[in-house]
Amino acid sequence: MKTVMILGGTTGVGNEILKSCLEKGYNVAFCGRKSSVGNQIIQSLQSEDKLYFHELDLNSIEEIENFHLQTIKRFGKIDALILYAGITPVASLLDTEEDIYNSVFNINLKAPFFLLKHVLKSMINNNSGSIVFFGSAHMDYGEIDRAPYALTKNALYTLSNHIAHHYAKYGIRSNYLVMGWTNTEGEIELRTKEGMSEEELKSKASKILPMGRMLNRFDPIPAVMHFISDDSAMTTGSIMRVTGGEYI
Repeated sequence: MKTVMILGGTTGVGNEILKSCLEKGYNVAFCGRKSSVGNQIIQSLQSEDKLYFHELDLNSIEEIENFHLQTIKRFGKIDALILYAGITPVASLLDTEEDIYNSVFNINLKAPFFLLKHVLKSMINNNSGSIVFFGSAHMDYGEIDRAPYALTKNALYTLSNHIAHHYAKYGIRSNYLVMGWTNTEGEIELRTKEGMSEEELKSKASKILPMGRMLNRFDPIPAVMHFISDDSAMTTGSIMRVTGGEYI
């Protein structure tokens, strides 16, 4: 029985990963800012025995450690860690203020780094583990209005390769999944603030992306489930692009 830990899991692709893991019979630990949302998900899926929700502010390093401790207490081990949560503020190099810079780096890079600090120790003890980083096509150099975000996604790629190189001897593998332009709740909320409807967003994306449409929340799931499974037992240090052909 595998135990999967998700940094995130209450919305979008993260929530679909959670559901797919349940279908496989896996235990899942997930997190979010509101316990009411987590509890509602557990109740709606009728999976109290297989799900653990941890209320978590990703700016709290102490609570990140507690998320790990409570997951181990509940399920005894962590077989896979999915690093999904992140923020994507509109911010160019020229107009990024310090508070925006700090928030992006705290949530996108610092939180996964310190969660990994604890999870890797558990995986070393078990002599196995799979880590999946959620990346972005912005990792290469990024759109002009996504400067801090691009830096964090590039740093996560380096971190994934660092783990793959140095921890393979413990049976731990790490892979980087590039998720393309997706109609997540966050993306729709951002575009709504800009005065763009979801249909207008999809129409715009269809004219830009080579494969003719933006991703939906289901498109990255098969790749994630492959990385979790034993079918990818010898796959580490890889980068997989699920982008509809988008290369910034």
